[in-house]
Amino acid sequence: MTERGILIVEGNSEQRKRIECLLSAISDNIVAADFDHLRRMTDQSQHKSPLWAEVQELIATAKQESGQSKPVKRSKDHRSPELFRCLVGSSHGLMQVKKAIMQVADSDTNVMLLGESGTGKEVVARNIHYHSPRRGRPFVPINCGAIPSELLESELFGHEKGAFTGAISSRRGRFEMAQGGTLFLDEIGDMPSSMQVKLLRVLQERCFERVGSEKTVKSDVRVIAATHRDLDSQIESGKFREDLYYRLCVFPITIPPLRERVEDLSALVECLLDRLKNERQARITLTESAMTALRRYLWPGNVRELANLIERLLIMYPNQRVDIADLPGKYRPHIEIEQLDRSAPGHHADNSFSCPQLPAGGLDLRQYLADVERSLIEQALVEADGVVARAAEILRTRRTTLVEKIRKYQLEVNPPRREFDGQVAVNS
Repeated sequence: MTERGILIVEGNSEQRKRIECLLSAISDNIVAADFDHLRRMTDQSQHKSPLWAEVQELIATAKQESGQSKPVKRSKDHRSPELFRCLVGSSHGLMQVKKAIMQVADSDTNVMLLGESGTGKEVVARNIHYHSPRRGRPFVPINCGAIPSELLESELFGHEKGAFTGAISSRRGRFEMAQGGTLFLDEIGDMPSSMQVKLLRVLQERCFERVGSEKTVKSDVRVIAATHRDLDSQIESGKFREDLYYRLCVFPITIPPLRERVEDLSALVECLLDRLKNERQARITLTESAMTALRRYLWPGNVRELANLIERLLIMYPNQRVDIADLPGKYRPHIEIEQLDRSAPGHHADNSFSCPQLPAGGLDLRQYLADVERSLIEQALVEADGVVARAAEILRTRRTTLVEKIRKYQLEVNPPRREFDGQVAVNS
């Protein structure tokens, strides 16, 4: 407690005394729970006293020293295990990504991360930042596609009080927040054309102005951009500036989709289970047949989809053994079709079932197998007169599984029948 107010912050007594001494000269009543709270207060304050800048420097120093004094769990190679989550595996594609990270990390070169959604582009960006000389400074991400175009300029460059309706105070933008560190521009392909021009200027001149200000701010930021879009086609259609593309894409890194690195699936599953163990206080074991089904799945959502599936299974089957029958329907159709073929009436060890021939031009395997599965289900429903339980017996599968597939393919279980009064009734 001080004579002019109360200040509760982390850090040692010497740090508190120095900060409280400065604050007492600025305001009569300041109460803050921690450094982050106090920093927000100083950012939003309307005081023009130069002492605020000195307070912020003291906060940054005290926070850094406080963080260094706390014990941090390290892996054997002394790197935070959280940093490298989902960047595990030994496939050729992933090893190329890791090699590229180490090649570009030491420089200030702009990097473009290319790949489908969910492949781990932000994880790669954080690794580049961690291994760079800027690792002690902020890593600031922003999703360019998630912010309305009219607000994106303010988010990137900040604004002054009264610059537009609702700007009740001055605010720093992401470029200022990342000063000395790394700015991660996710989904850069969704950035409006008007903002592309302004971003290009910042990259060229290394300076910018806040919205509503004429004061130039120098920018010392390393930019890493990422997109799942085909920027070449966007350049041709005029949706993305070619000059901005060449400014950002100095060192491109393409992150392979999960379907092209299925050999990493087991390592990824173990990594995700370890990560979720503390959160869920549970663990599951996937059988070999379940893992085989997951390896055959195409993973359109990539690692993000895998992480969601593992968390879902942990909720449904905590501390249990998860078999192929326990997986959601879309993760096991291919294997179930093979089982249906082997157990179909008339199938014998002499392989009397005629295997279809591959067309000369090839085919969409996923769609073909889905069509086969749909056809078999429709035939079973006809043979069972629309009784789902009976159709499930014919197909040697569980009723709940069949119901899920009927919904997936939007099949009619029973045809409408007319009652004596002429009204249409449908069996449930």
